[in-house]
Amino acid sequence: MHVNTLAIDIGGTKCTMAIFENNTMLCRETHLTDRTGGRDWMLQHIVATTQTWQHNITIHRCGVGFGGPVNFATQRIALSVHVGGWQDFALATYLEQQLGIPTVMDNDANAGALGEALYGAGVGCDPLFYITLSTGVGGGFIMNQQIYRGADSGAGEVGHITIQPDGPSDQHGMPGSVERLCSGFWLERDYGQSAQELLQNEQFMQKYVVDLACGMKAVILLLNPACIIIGGGISKAGAALFDPLRHALRECVPPWSPAHIDVRPAALGDDSVLYGALALAQT
Repeated sequence: MHVNTLAIDIGGTKCTMAIFENNTMLCRETHLTDRTGGRDWMLQHIVATTQTWQHNITIHRCGVGFGGPVNFATQRIALSVHVGGWQDFALATYLEQQLGIPTVMDNDANAGALGEALYGAGVGCDPLFYITLSTGVGGGFIMNQQIYRGADSGAGEVGHITIQPDGPSDQHGMPGSVERLCSGFWLERDYGQSAQELLQNEQFMQKYVVDLACGMKAVILLLNPACIIIGGGISKAGAALFDPLRHALRECVPPWSPAHIDVRPAALGDDSVLYGALALAQT
């Protein structure tokens, strides 16, 4: 039986959509986010693109990974740090009404974690922790091939761990978080260069991986995952990121800890969240 799934990845800088026939991707589109258009632009874009596809193919269900905190139980967006208008918005219900298909939503880091666990670098690795280094920094924990969301859908938020109590504050006034020091959004604001440009600077990279390793150390010691998978645009730096990061982790994880350090790049590239959205819709 052929089942067609619409998968949507709503990020801080881009929106990507795809249709899967069972587990095979049939088509895919990605567009930069119009931040000035806010939520309304994004909703119009998603609905228009989907309706165009629906002229040629029957879509049976939809999964969404959203770039911000999501209350999974109520299927409502808590907020978006980078694009306005999303606070307490019932996106899944809206899409069901507009498109006529059942829809399920989670935050993009949870979706990316699930995608990599089932289809990517995390196959055979359980439990695993996934970190996305992109516009923001998010995390998702997979145990027994299922997302661990915690009591209030708040688990995995590694980006908001404070690693420099006297460090610079984010837009919420919280000092020295992993996201404030390591995300693409703040790197560009602080240094006037894109993350991709900065990560080509070896001296900068040495400092960057120490900050990132401090946040990952908390994950390793609290959760002891079998592996940590890193996705998002910043992960595309490849060995220039992963080699010094592994060294920094070995330096900061206590030698008495039995936790081994297995840090891997995401295998699905820009599509981790799409495959996770597919998996969400299948459950």
